[in-house]
Amino acid sequence: MQPGFQPDGQIRCTVAVEHLGAAVPSRVLLRDAWVTLGRDEFRELVLQVTNSSGSEAPRNFPLRRDGVRLFTRFVKDGKSSVRVGSGAIQAQLLLSNCPPDQLRRFIQTLRIKFKATLEGSRPVTERTRLLSGLPRTFDTVSPVQPRDLQLGGVRRALTDVAATPTKGQTLRCEPRKRVRAELEEGKQVTEIQPVKKLPWLCSRSALTQEQAMVLNAVLSGKNIFFTGSAGTGKSYLLKKIVASLPPNSTYATASTGVAACQIGGTTLHAFAGIGSGKAPLHQCIELAKRSGVRLQWLNCHHLIIDEISMVDGEFFDKLEEVARTVRKCENPFGGIQLIICGDFLQLPPVSKGTEQPNFCFQAKSWQKCIHLNMELTKVQRQTEKDFISLLDSVRRGRCTDEVTKQLAATATHMVERDGILATRLCTHKEDVELTNVKRLRELSGEPRSFKAVDSDPMLVKTLDAQCPVSSIIELKLGAQVMLTKNLDVSQGLVNGARGVVIGFETEGKGLPKVRFLCGVTTVIGLERWVLKGPAGTHLTRQQLPLKLAWAISIHKSQGMSLDCVEISLARVFECGQAYVALSRVRSLAGLRVLDFDPKVVKANSSVLKFYSRLRKEVFSSGNVNLLLSYSNHI
Repeated sequence: MQPGFQPDGQIRCTVAVEHLGAAVPSRVLLRDAWVTLGRDEFRELVLQVTNSSGSEAPRNFPLRRDGVRLFTRFVKDGKSSVRVGSGAIQAQLLLSNCPPDQLRRFIQTLRIKFKATLEGSRPVTERTRLLSGLPRTFDTVSPVQPRDLQLGGVRRALTDVAATPTKGQTLRCEPRKRVRAELEEGKQVTEIQPVKKLPWLCSRSALTQEQAMVLNAVLSGKNIFFTGSAGTGKSYLLKKIVASLPPNSTYATASTGVAACQIGGTTLHAFAGIGSGKAPLHQCIELAKRSGVRLQWLNCHHLIIDEISMVDGEFFDKLEEVARTVRKCENPFGGIQLIICGDFLQLPPVSKGTEQPNFCFQAKSWQKCIHLNMELTKVQRQTEKDFISLLDSVRRGRCTDEVTKQLAATATHMVERDGILATRLCTHKEDVELTNVKRLRELSGEPRSFKAVDSDPMLVKTLDAQCPVSSIIELKLGAQVMLTKNLDVSQGLVNGARGVVIGFETEGKGLPKVRFLCGVTTVIGLERWVLKGPAGTHLTRQQLPLKLAWAISIHKSQGMSLDCVEISLARVFECGQAYVALSRVRSLAGLRVLDFDPKVVKANSSVLKFYSRLRKEVFSSGNVNLLLSYSNHI
C-alpha cells in the first residue's frame, strides 16, 4: 500500500465492513481500500468505501442524524471504527493500518463536518428522498473552512482524538467538551477546553520547508537519505514520518536502543534478526529465514533507520542481500522503501584498534539503494549565529584560533543557577556511573526508590537497553536530574531539561517535586514508554521520566537539547565526538569546557569528501528542481 498526497477527508487503509442489523451479521474485509468523506445529492454526509483495485462497486454509508458513533482510543496506533445507522440497517467500519497522522485529521474532519451539517441544515425526510428525481451523486467534502468551525460551536472541538474514551461516542448528542480517558486509573476526566487553533490544521506548518520536502519525498515512495547537523530537527521529522506511514508495514529502527526508543521502534539488529552480522552471508540468511524474523522481512514495506552514522557498511551490505533473498525480490533491498537518517560527521561505527571505520555510504549497495539525498540546514536547537558558526566549524574538524579562543573562554562560565548544577558529558559510560552514584551518596537524607512497572518482567534487560529510564530510579532531596521525555514543550519541560529534586509528596506514591531551570516547579508522575520487542511484540515500561544528571555519556546525549553542560574533552577518542558533545547545549553561555585542546576537534576525511560530493551531485543533477517540486505539495 503506497501512501501519497491526499486530502484530510480521505484515507487509504484496511477496512472491515460489518453489517450488524441483519438477522445474520456479515463481515467483508478489504485489505487495501479508500475511505472518503463526501456528500450525496441532498448535501448530506456519506462515507464511501472503495476497493483500491476498483474491482468492486463503491459502498456508501450515510451519516444521518439518528446517530454516528466513533471509537478512537487507538488512533495513535492507526486504528479506529465508525458505527453508522440504527436498527436493521446498522453497520460498522473497522479501520486499521492507517497512517496515524492522516487518520487523526480524517476523524477530526469528520467530526467538524458532521457537527457543522447538524447546525447548518435541516434533515431530509424519507418521503423527500423517495419522491426526489435527483440523480445519485457523491462529491468529496471540501477542506475545513472557518464557517464549519463556527457552526455548532465547533471551536471547542476535541483536541486529542487519540485519547478519547474506549466506549463509542455519539456525535449527535455530544456536548462541547473535551473527554479524556485516564488509562492508568481506568476513569474518565471531563474538562472544557477552548481551542484557538485546531492542531491538525497547522500540523504541516509546524515543519520547516526543508522538513516538509523530506516528508513529501518519503510519501512519494522514494528511497531517501536525509542528513543535517545537530539540532536541525532530524528526530522530530522522523516521528512525523513514522506517523505518516501505515503502521503494519512500517518498521522504525535505529543503530542504538535509545535512538530507537525516541522514534517508537527497535534496534536495526533486532529487526534484522541476524545477530551481530559477523557470520558468513549464508548463515545470516538462514537466521533471517526463521519464521518470526522472516515474517517481519516480508511484512516490511517501509524501513526507517536512524543514527546511520553508527551502522557498519559491511553490515548494511549483508542486510541488502538478506532482504533480496528472503523476500525473493531482486530490486535493491528486496523492494523495501528505505528512509535513512543521520549525520556521518557525528559518532562513527565501532571499529577495533587503529582500523578505519567503514561507513554505510562506503557500502557497495549504498548508491543503488538510495534514490535521493537531502540535507536539513536550518538549525533550531541554537539561535545564536556566532555559536551556530562555531559548531559548524567544529563539525567539519576546523578549529581556528577564534574557535579555540571562544571555547577556552568558557572554562570560567558560571552555568549553575537556582541549585541546578551543570551536567558533565563524559566520553566513557563507566565515568558516568561512578560520578552519579558517588554524588548521590554524598547527599544527606534517605534515598527514595521508584521501581518501573514492566509489561514483561522477564525482558527487563531488553527494556533497559532501549528505554531512556532505568528499571529502578533512586533519588534524594537535592538530586540533580534530567527529563527524559517531552512533557510540556510550551513550558520548556522537554527531553533534556535540567532540574533539582526539592521534595517528595507526603501521600500516595511519594512522587518527586522538581524545580527546573526553565522556571517551572512541578511534581513528576509516571510516564509510559512503548517499545518493540522480539518478533514485533510490544513492550511497555511505566516509570518516572527522570535520570540522574550529574553526568551523562556523550553517546546517550545524542538527540538531547541540554541547558547547562560541563565538558572535559581530554579523553575524546573518536572523530565527531567533540562535536556531538558541544552541540548538545542550547547556548554558549550554558557551556563550560574544561582543559580544551584543539587536537580533539577532528572530522573523518572520507566523510568530508562524501558530503562535498553529495552537495555537488544535488546541485549538478535535477535533484534541486525535484525538491522544489515537492514543496508545491506543502
